[in-house]
Amino acid sequence: MINKRLLIKNLLAHHDENSFYDKKRQLNLHSREGKAKFLKHICALSNSNPSNNSYIVVGVEDQDNEIVGDDFFDDSRIQNLVNAFLENPPKIQYENVPFPNLPKDKVVGLITIKAKSKTSFFKKGIHTIQVNSVFIRIGSNTVPVLNKFEKNYQNTETVIGIENNSRNSIGYTLDGVIDFMNFRHKDMASNYKVFKELFVICWAGVPKKVRDKSFYSRVDIELINEQIKLFYSAQDEVTITFDDDTFTIIEYVSLGLNDKTSYYPLEQQTIHFYENGYYKIDRDMLFQPPQFNKKMLFHIYNSNMALLEKLQKGSSLSAREQKDLENLPSTFMICYLNGFDEAKQKLIDAKVLLKPFPAIYLSFKEALRVLRKMKYDRQLPEHS
Repeated sequence: MINKRLLIKNLLAHHDENSFYDKKRQLNLHSREGKAKFLKHICALSNSNPSNNSYIVVGVEDQDNEIVGDDFFDDSRIQNLVNAFLENPPKIQYENVPFPNLPKDKVVGLITIKAKSKTSFFKKGIHTIQVNSVFIRIGSNTVPVLNKFEKNYQNTETVIGIENNSRNSIGYTLDGVIDFMNFRHKDMASNYKVFKELFVICWAGVPKKVRDKSFYSRVDIELINEQIKLFYSAQDEVTITFDDDTFTIIEYVSLGLNDKTSYYPLEQQTIHFYENGYYKIDRDMLFQPPQFNKKMLFHIYNSNMALLEKLQKGSSLSAREQKDLENLPSTFMICYLNGFDEAKQKLIDAKVLLKPFPAIYLSFKEALRVLRKMKYDRQLPEHS
């Protein structure tokens, strides 16, 4: 079992960016340009490593390898994005890896691109990338190729060596449990559970009851053996259940208009553990968006647009307008889910205006995270 934190350290220490590994300060999947850049690197790394895994590390400064972290990114459906644009797409996995020196809401992202012998190429164009484009890695550069290219099998031994040097140990596991429960989450209820005498899951959160139902908020859940976060949310509520073989998380979102106690199940995530040291994660989207009166929503939508215009002009807000601003991200999400197709892009465009308000900006990021989940699962319209 590979300790993903140790793997990232070994990747950073062993080589600069090369033909089997790339690093990014952050990913931008909100725009077509950002998606195009991401897909181009996936295509290139896959084509350059037909017999070994390749990696992208997210949350690292390019110049000095400083680990600065990035937001928790729980988009398990990022594979759907790759499948939508690439022919012969590689299997990829995005994992969130905590580091001791980072705030608990920050992680380092690790994208694993599985070995694939067939050549990946773009079956659809995106941004400036044309249909049938093929990319490879030459050193640290991602470059297009026009003709057939020779497959590179020279990285296999090096990558396997790095992976073998990143294996987990009892010491790493014990240190991870102690750090999680006694240091990073000493201010809230923490628990752990051992599955199949091998896997250790730790979780922490603030228990709360809403309408006779028990939830956790400010939830952090980690699979300690591999040093990966399974779930993190500073806002949404979850329920947690488990037995000897499974650990199940159901995430809820609050989507009432000016009502913070209307919870809707968003997604169920179940981790299945097996005696042979294998585990798998199943995810099921449960969400059914609440429907509201269109005439009322039209009035609320226009009021929120006027609110953003006041922010743009630097005008002061009344107490009532300040309250409306706090609800703006969830309000725009409700509008989008009720047929206001432009509401999502308007929310994305408001990022700069909302960033000076930390609590509202956090709600903004949560709203986009939820919409991203639903888009890949339900094929919601894409406006970016």
